[in-house]
Amino acid sequence: MKRLLKRLLIIVAVCLLPLPAVNAQNPPVESQPPETQYLPAFDSQTRAASFETQTDLAVTVITDQLSAPWGLVELSDGRLLVTQKQGDLVIVNLADGSVSDPIGGFEGVTSQGQGGLLDLALAPDFDKSRLIYVTFSQVIAGGNLTAVGRGKLAADEQRIEQFEVIFQAGPAYEGTQHYGSRLVFDSLSNLFVTTGERSDPSMRDQAQSLDSYLGKVLYLTEEGTAVEGNESPIYTVGHRNVQGLAIAPDTGEIWISEMGPRGGDELNLLIDGQNYGWPVVSYGIEYSGKPIKDGQSRHDGFTEPVYYWDPVIAPSGMAFYDSQIIEEWQGNLFIGALKGKHIARLLIQNQQVVAEERLLLEEGERFRDVLIGSDGALYAITDSGKLYQVKKKN
Repeated sequence: MKRLLKRLLIIVAVCLLPLPAVNAQNPPVESQPPETQYLPAFDSQTRAASFETQTDLAVTVITDQLSAPWGLVELSDGRLLVTQKQGDLVIVNLADGSVSDPIGGFEGVTSQGQGGLLDLALAPDFDKSRLIYVTFSQVIAGGNLTAVGRGKLAADEQRIEQFEVIFQAGPAYEGTQHYGSRLVFDSLSNLFVTTGERSDPSMRDQAQSLDSYLGKVLYLTEEGTAVEGNESPIYTVGHRNVQGLAIAPDTGEIWISEMGPRGGDELNLLIDGQNYGWPVVSYGIEYSGKPIKDGQSRHDGFTEPVYYWDPVIAPSGMAFYDSQIIEEWQGNLFIGALKGKHIARLLIQNQQVVAEERLLLEEGERFRDVLIGSDGALYAITDSGKLYQVKKKN
């Protein structure tokens, strides 16, 4: 009852906030022609009207000394914990930009291709348990796969102790792409985990198979088992490579960003048990220019993306803005774009994207993950090793 009352109060508060000024006649931020000839299923599904942040912003590079960072979370004291692809963590002190020595203790990580130590999440009781959950590409018999592990951050913050693998998203495959790998705890202390379908045409149909954990969103307990009442850990099926995952703080809705091939990057609202279509349907085409499967963008029985990008931006980590510091950003969704080299800001109303902005485009960086800090700032890591802070100018 208390959780329900709190959520209702948050929804009321959000509704009372002034909405950003959006002119539906504004052109979309995307000015390049699409890669495909597909038409959207509804008007707001792609190329929403552009809008711009009116608040004066200060952009700072806190550090450029990270090594292929992939995921980040905030500790209770305001420092940031960051995964690095090669298989370790570092802690960044925002006060002076200092970066700790690498923190190891993760076993079985392969960092070939798109693999490595990938996302992370703090246990709901982290301040007591010191448990950190991670996803990583793990070498096992038959190839490699996306694994979920957990271990304790030592009191001296020098190492990870008692590391264990709690879930393996098989089958294993001797490839180096499409591990997915975002993970987020919900309000019930259960864990959502995303996986990829491993990219190669011979593996794609695994995304449609209920006997495979590839191309899925999974729902796990803290111990790595199916949540009570569910026969399987599989929550949704039919995904290509999900590198963005966030839960809307006002509604509890679960959103993902999903990489397409040429065209067809998707923003999806997850509904338990739904099928999101890959590789049977797609708003993209093969890199060669040929159609995917039968060249269908939609078909009965598959859930439509709320939004898609064509040409692609390669959406990665994402977060909802849940601070009052920058009022016009309240409730907006921020997504790091790799190929697009910007941070996408989306205004979502009634489960539709009504406006889009591109932030930090002038920086020319591949933005891998984003975080909303307790200080109301937007933090973002890049493949080149930078940590950005975007905050309201004093």
